[in-house]
Amino acid sequence: MIEGALAGFTVAVTAERRRSEMAALLERRGARVISAPAITIIPLIDDEALHAATAACIGLEPHLVVATTGFGFRGWLEAAEGWGLAETLRESLRNARIIARGPKPCGAIRAAGLTEDWAAETEASEEVLERLLAEGVAGRRIVVQEHGEPQTEFVKALRAAGAAVVEVPVYRWAMPPDPAPVRRLAEQVVAGHVDAVTFTSAPAVKAFLQIAADAGADVTSAFGRHTLAACVGPVTAAPLIERGVEPVIPERFRLGALIKTVTDELPRRAVRLRVAGTTLEVRGHAVLIDGVTHALAPAAMSILSALARRPGAVVSKDQLAGALPRGNDGHAVDVAVARLRAALGSGRHIETVIKRGYRLRIDEAA
Repeated sequence: MIEGALAGFTVAVTAERRRSEMAALLERRGARVISAPAITIIPLIDDEALHAATAACIGLEPHLVVATTGFGFRGWLEAAEGWGLAETLRESLRNARIIARGPKPCGAIRAAGLTEDWAAETEASEEVLERLLAEGVAGRRIVVQEHGEPQTEFVKALRAAGAAVVEVPVYRWAMPPDPAPVRRLAEQVVAGHVDAVTFTSAPAVKAFLQIAADAGADVTSAFGRHTLAACVGPVTAAPLIERGVEPVIPERFRLGALIKTVTDELPRRAVRLRVAGTTLEVRGHAVLIDGVTHALAPAAMSILSALARRPGAVVSKDQLAGALPRGNDGHAVDVAVARLRAALGSGRHIETVIKRGYRLRIDEAA
């Protein structure tokens, strides 16, 4: 069952668009969600550049139209509607071959009463460019709907191959107006308080890494050690892969598939132990005992995690003190252990070893 599958885990959402939908899907599965949009989308519906590009597109009578995002394609037609140009624009597009940069724009294309000629499986501009250049574009009139930033190299390659190109800037990406939530998220990732960070666009990844670097937070190392990076597709994942991070990517590059991948992957990474006759599963901020979730305070969670890393071994008070969020002495460890036992509902899981420390009562293998 998906309900509760992510209980005890903390998952961050860096998307601006559809963040409420993503948060709801994760919370339904029991996750604690942190929302920290890494970029903001600035629509250009009233922008003179978009109006001029739309008029140029209509006048150009294009042979080819490259639709890069469903959001941008819909926004373009909505803007044209406001200017009274929607039907004229649709007619111009209807007479052209429409190439979609992946499956996502196809829904917007069809909703406009149009039909795509072909969609790139990888959702990468490189695949679209390779196909167009292989077909030959000399003398072709091509319209490129941008997706948040100018497609400089893409357009340059088409023009170098002899095409006439009109760029349509429907919206653009920008850093968030207040980077503080993203900065706090980066710090939480480094501290090990976030189990997974989700990304739905490459610009969001780049912005997150930039804000983290400005804050002195080494998030790339954290992704390698204890935090899962989850990306909706390979284009989104590319900036992380360039940094040596290996994110998880769903087979289908969709938001729902991304949530499912996180839901499948995080429980697989949890530590499961047989302790004092029970199955104990250590998650990010909670422990499951025989499938029942027990929420833990940060200090108690730190103690349990430290013990679980060395199952059955005695862990000294000094070592446990070093694992506490703010450090401290042996007395603070004793208090945290007492609270941990109370939260677990029994003292039988943790054994006190006089003058040495504590350990989990691991069941011996049969």
